Amino acid sequence: MKESIAFYGEGTKLVGDIYGPDGRRDGPRPGIVLCGGYTGVKEVYAPDFAARLVAAGYVCIAFDYKGWGGSDGPPNRLDPYGRVWDSFAAATVLGERDEVDAGRIGVLGWSYGGATAIWLAATDPRIRCVAAVVTIGHGRRWMEGVRSGKEVAALRERAAEDRTVRARTGESGTVPPPTILHMSAREKALWAAARADSAVEPAPMPLEFIDETMAFHPEWVVDKIAPRPLLLVATEEDGVTPPEESRSLYELAGDPRKLVTIPDCGHFEVYSGKPFDRTCAEAVAWFDSHL
Repeated sequence: MKESIAFYGEGTKLVGDIYGPDGRRDGPRPGIVLCGGYTGVKEVYAPDFAARLVAAGYVCIAFDYKGWGGSDGPPNRLDPYGRVWDSFAAATVLGERDEVDAGRIGVLGWSYGGATAIWLAATDPRIRCVAAVVTIGHGRRWMEGVRSGKEVAALRERAAEDRTVRARTGESGTVPPPTILHMSAREKALWAAARADSAVEPAPMPLEFIDETMAFHPEWVVDKIAPRPLLLVATEEDGVTPPEESRSLYELAGDPRKLVTIPDCGHFEVYSGKPFDRTCAEAVAWFDSHL
């Protein structure tokens, strides 16, 4: 079952999809909020995660953040704290449904959505269980750590120039996503293929993404999730969100916590084939144990 819905985050109209089991319901089920990644919309990866979770008996909500996909708002902004509030609203909508047990709400986020999920759980006690897949712990370290010294200098210069333009004009320059998101040639190809298959055109990214990313650090709050459980899934060959980011989050988090590292797998490969099977199996088992 898939149902299209509309709701509001910080006064802005958002669109989403509810996924749930078909047929007779045997009482309220646990619900999972799905938080998409950096440039993700609800049609990218969310249906695949939802299918696995629904098969395991969960009800899910996927949605477009403000300004992305079919949601209202200034287009294509990162707005990391705004994404947390959008996810907060999604959790509210999910918990109000008759088929969902509001006392058993979890969150699953992937890539930058994992950072959103962690921040949401740390600040919203309604979230009872968390899974974050190939995510980041510290925005500045992540953005600069995957680049050479010259690339870091160029990134900082570009951010400083755009910062001045934004303050004077209210507008940020835009560039193709791989200009800001550091990817290997192999991972750029996988990233483009995922969006081609979904018929979602990759949107240009405002350069303000750089400042917004470098000021958002889930490491600041990850310890606030405990004693609620946190699952982290990393991939050994991740050239987009290196596994060190998940390891750092794991070290700072409280128990119960679990870190799974999938060998011989890159960032975008986690969304298909055996790595995706492993990721979903770990997530379902984690939610089954704690929700």
